[in-house]
Amino acid sequence: MKVKADSRWRRRPRDWQREPPSALLLALEGRAIFEWSALLLAWPWLGRAPHGDGHPVLVLPGLLASDASTLPIRGLLDRLGFVSHPWELGMNRGPVKGVIGKLSKRVRDLSKQSGRKVSLVGWSMGGAMAHGLALAMPDRVRSVITMGSPLDGHPHSTHAWRVFEQVSGLQADDEQLHDLMGLPALVPTTNILSKSDGIVHWRSSMLPPSALSETIEVSASHLGLGVHPAVLWMIAERLAQAEGAWRP
Repeated sequence: MKVKADSRWRRRPRDWQREPPSALLLALEGRAIFEWSALLLAWPWLGRAPHGDGHPVLVLPGLLASDASTLPIRGLLDRLGFVSHPWELGMNRGPVKGVIGKLSKRVRDLSKQSGRKVSLVGWSMGGAMAHGLALAMPDRVRSVITMGSPLDGHPHSTHAWRVFEQVSGLQADDEQLHDLMGLPALVPTTNILSKSDGIVHWRSSMLPPSALSETIEVSASHLGLGVHPAVLWMIAERLAQAEGAWRP
């Protein structure tokens, strides 16, 4: 997958986000345990969220995470009438060799099998990869939802960049990895972010304003975004919009 950007990250403006979240916000990531607990209490209520039309939804986990981390999202979507799918590629180590090709094939296969476009939901790194897939194959992707994803910022605007380099074998500041940075959405895209995110700076989780993208702010930790009851409701509500009738 290769999409050319108009400019490289080294030529970004001075106000481009270059620093990660504060040490205090990083320390507060431990509150994610309370967000997981809140999910148990809110589970009956979430059954009232908007229901789906049976179209396929591929859910991508964050860096170092696997399909186990997206079980709550997929469980709710299935409960609401969507047809969710795990990514089935083990632990997410980023766009290492072969992964993007496998994901592209997965999207094509799901689209062909269902006869419908596929929605993509991605947490953190998974969201950045979902955005890239949508740019490369908009004819197969119905919509994208990202959660705390590094979409448009300096490689070091996340505390995870060193971990990314270690597990992927790639350089965080490699220009090829940032060809997609800041490119506007080609399909309806919802970017969910939290200004109290302790891993990825919230300014890096936004795409340029356009008729096909929106930004929704919540109060949550980075590690709790995928289980936060309000976030899960938003995911269902955005995915439930009729194809071709998306509105921010």
